[in-house]
Amino acid sequence: MQYFDPHIHMLSRTTDDYENMAAAGIVGVVEPAFWQGQPRTNVGTFIDYFDSLLGWEPFRASQFGILHYCTMGLNPKEANQTELGDEVLKILPRYCAKDNVVAIGEVGFDDITAAEENFILRQMDLAKDLELPVLIHTPHRDKLNGTRRTLELVKDCGINEGMVLVDHLNEQTLPLVLETGCWRGHSIYPNTKMSEDRMVTLLQQYGLEKMVVNSAADWGKSDPLKVPKTGAAMKAAGFAEEAIEKVLFYNPIEFYAQSGRISVEAVARPKIDQTQLFEDNSALRGQTPIVEAG
Repeated sequence: MQYFDPHIHMLSRTTDDYENMAAAGIVGVVEPAFWQGQPRTNVGTFIDYFDSLLGWEPFRASQFGILHYCTMGLNPKEANQTELGDEVLKILPRYCAKDNVVAIGEVGFDDITAAEENFILRQMDLAKDLELPVLIHTPHRDKLNGTRRTLELVKDCGINEGMVLVDHLNEQTLPLVLETGCWRGHSIYPNTKMSEDRMVTLLQQYGLEKMVVNSAADWGKSDPLKVPKTGAAMKAAGFAEEAIEKVLFYNPIEFYAQSGRISVEAVARPKIDQTQLFEDNSALRGQTPIVEAG
């Protein structure tokens, strides 16, 4: 069984996580642009961060047999720094032109402020101009009203709903998205958000169409193996292998394939060559490099 994690923040994870993910069958990931954990002070910190999503992280993933893609955007937790956000949006188009960038995101609400709404609309307009999909973050607080308002903005801005993935859904908010043409994203977490068993129940109730599952793992209490663990839960519940692969491999790639920069055919485990360097740096620390034939 092969898996694809369409939302995971690998910059916050260790190389051990990459190794364990590959062993569990994960062959590709999408890393959405994220917040830093503390306020950024100037646009240069965004430039360095965006560069890492295009350089160091794809290299580090490749060293363990995983393909790495990313999305670019101003995260909702940073959208209330309006002057800095304006500077980020000036540089965003050049990053969105890069080959490994498969969507704009994650954009959305955090505190559900006017500033956040402004940056949601501007980034969705950019996505329309660049013909890129959009990954939308729904808020952790007041999620129901935040999701309702998010869907109103999607409708009002005129973006093709099939180009939008609304993430971090749960039992309350999924029915709202089912009324639209948007894709339906679910983050599987320890103790919070969604669990594997709750996800299985949603799939049994609502079917597999446009349903997407991710780990959203970051530096907090999270688990980068939640996608294959959801696969195990689906199997235990009686789902066929084809159904498991549809939700946990084909669906997310199909969504991001609308960017023209990823396809099911292109997502295959790369050969490992740990003798390679990135700007004279290695992910190894004295270990014997693994080099796979072919």
